[in-house]
Amino acid sequence: MLFSLRIEVSLPADVPQQQKDDLRRRENDRAIELMKKGKIRRIWRVVGEVSNISLWDADTLEELHANVGSLPLYPYMKVKVTPLIEHPVTAAWKGQNGDLPPF
Repeated sequence: MLFSLRIEVSLPADVPQQQKDDLRRRENDRAIELMKKGKIRRIWRVVGEVSNISLWDADTLEELHANVGSLPLYPYMKVKVTPLIEHPVTAAWKGQNGDLPPF
């Protein structure tokens, strides 16, 4: 199942810079692991914000929750999850053209 996630990150101002740097490094490492496993399909930064919109794949809601919760910055996140299903235009495209074009 595919999910669109809108994730906003808000670190407290009193978190030392060294800890912020370590959290961001570990966050990137974990996100790359999830990308390699096909769990994070795509991720985009929202311009001017400390937030992102990402496309995730999970077999169950519990799996999605566990994967999002495994991110080091999770305690500082506000996460909005939107389940996605295929749109009829996508099915029509596939019927007429085969695979979708890359994006």
